Amino acid sequence: MPVASVAPVIDPVEEWFDAAGPRADELRRVDALVREAAPGLDRQLVTAGSGQVLGYGLMPYRPRSARETTLWPLIALAAQKRHLSLYVCAVVDGEYLAEARAARLGRVSCGKSCIRFAALDRVDAGELAALVRDAAAVTTTGQNGYFTS
Repeated sequence: MPVASVAPVIDPVEEWFDAAGPRADELRRVDALVREAAPGLDRQLVTAGSGQVLGYGLMPYRPRSARETTLWPLIALAAQKRHLSLYVCAVVDGEYLAEARAARLGRVSCGKSCIRFAALDRVDAGELAALVRDAAAVTTTGQNGYFTS
């Protein structure tokens, strides 16, 4: 009697990492840091523009320019052409946490919620983990002004 073959289950997150080519290992390292710093956040792929980001902790969010509320991650990881981007969508007392702590993070470039870096070795991993942990904590306690409408 022939044995039925079973197709392997393909994890979409692993496919996303693999699609990043030479950046895959760095993305996996940042993913491990985020998951260790904020283990309570769910992780899934989220459509952003014409691509996808790896999102952690989906929250209801409605930008001022939108008519409808959507879901957006508290933390999002993306591979760009020349760098990685880690978005930390946390605002406390009117300040974006990423922007407020930029000087402590090492050799990075920061926008309001975006931290850009070429490799995790250029980032102070302890400070980045603390930032992720703090973003999750202020969100859990309802103090994150980013997601309030």
